[in-house]
Amino acid sequence: MYDYIIVGAGSAGCVLANRLSADPKTKVLLLEAGKKDTSPFIRMPTGVGQLLSGTTYNWSFDTAPEPHLENRRLFWPRGKGLGGSSSINGMIYIRGHAQDFDRWRQLGNEGWSFDEVLPYFKKSMNQERIQDTHQNSGEDEFHGVGGPLNVKDGGAALPSHKLFIEAGVEAGYAYNDDFNGADQEGVGPYQLTKVGGQRCSAAHGYLKPVLERPNLTVATGARLLKVLIEDKKATGVEYDHDGKAIQVSASKAVLMCAGAVQSPQLLQLSGVGDESELAEHKIECKHHLPGVGKNLQDHLDVIIQHYVTDPEMSLAGKIKKYKLPFILLNYLMFKKGIGADNPLESGAFLKTRPDLEVPDIQLHFIPAFMIDHGRVPVKGEGISIHVCQLRPESRGEVTLASNDPFSDPVIKANYLEAEQDLDVLVEGVKVARKIFNTSAFQKVVGLEHESSRDAQTDDQIKDFVRKNAETIYHPVGTCKMGHDDMAVVDARLRVRGIENLRVIDASVMPTLVGGNTNAPTIMIAEKAADMLIADYQ
Repeated sequence: MYDYIIVGAGSAGCVLANRLSADPKTKVLLLEAGKKDTSPFIRMPTGVGQLLSGTTYNWSFDTAPEPHLENRRLFWPRGKGLGGSSSINGMIYIRGHAQDFDRWRQLGNEGWSFDEVLPYFKKSMNQERIQDTHQNSGEDEFHGVGGPLNVKDGGAALPSHKLFIEAGVEAGYAYNDDFNGADQEGVGPYQLTKVGGQRCSAAHGYLKPVLERPNLTVATGARLLKVLIEDKKATGVEYDHDGKAIQVSASKAVLMCAGAVQSPQLLQLSGVGDESELAEHKIECKHHLPGVGKNLQDHLDVIIQHYVTDPEMSLAGKIKKYKLPFILLNYLMFKKGIGADNPLESGAFLKTRPDLEVPDIQLHFIPAFMIDHGRVPVKGEGISIHVCQLRPESRGEVTLASNDPFSDPVIKANYLEAEQDLDVLVEGVKVARKIFNTSAFQKVVGLEHESSRDAQTDDQIKDFVRKNAETIYHPVGTCKMGHDDMAVVDARLRVRGIENLRVIDASVMPTLVGGNTNAPTIMIAEKAADMLIADYQ
């Protein structure tokens, strides 16, 4: 018997394990289907490419054929193992725009306005500042110190990142040294979840320091089979470990933290979802909740890439010069060199139209070619500007393929169903080209990559987007918070109609935030921990 059972040791699960087990009288079980986070590539910032292309720490999902993207199946990396996606992401710390959270509140979700969630962002973090641009302390109106998650000013130290920022300013965009400050708009360096020269995942920041607590049990290789539900009340879970089904009980609550893909899948396998869809898979409906798996939203991303005339401007060129064995050895011994550099250190939040209140596109600059998530090698050296539309109108869903808990779910992202989503990406491509065409970049870039070179008219750019756009890894919304008939959880993240069952992860976001989703997911878990302590004290 445990007080809390947490399903999934990703960003949210690690936060909850830390905060709930802080009371020595509270017994907590944390279940993770993946492995311990022992790979050196997890701690090494440039190891992200290895993690994305592998399957040890990555569920490596594929979507169903996407009808508005030439029926392509898109590769969807999701974290598998302690730390979840925070162990394999680009380490960018972005909250989103303040209006994103105010919109959640306007939708009727009490307690979720920006002013109300900001304290939880600050509580989670330990902000390190660059001495020559900020005061010595990282603490201010928007940033906290002393929290488990180390957040560093990236500084964009690589030459090509500095050049991107210079080019962005030359193109007419404001310089912004803090996208998480008073104003999000502009071009500048990203803040990163790093400590020293290493990744600071949620597992490293929240879980590792408390693993010795006697009231916290962490089980890896533990794949959930179903939540145990009796008379509309969650009483525990059944999970698989080495082929053996194990049942455990929770006296207070079962906390679903499996992410926007697997939280709805696991609820459906447990009999919580649309009754007719469950019947198709011969699953007994414990509670009819038609919104489970619906409202899927994600940031679609398209890339404009250029060959470079100076190989030093690209990561591939630097690796070729210094040789991979030396880079790995230098990093493992000293935590220095190219291995300690984050490939995603600069970017921008910009408006494609002057009449917009908030930025509608985000740029990620990467000093490398990126074809199919970096899985396809490219001859020569290059650099790329990723363009993603921040607030898509298109909505998809996650459904079951079968009643087998070991089968992947069916992901229908439904990208570009809304025509305006495509229009924004077309304008975003023009913004990226505007930056590449500055004198700052023209000194080092050659031809645009052949994948986009001939796409010049709006119709040609639209065709290029349909043929090449990919996810930038920010799925949310499939167990949305709200009060309408399709809401899955209420403002306290309680599953509607089921006692002692909550969903706490990116799936509860009613709308997608304008930025990377890891920091908001950690904030959600910090806030949820306080709610649980208040509700069950």
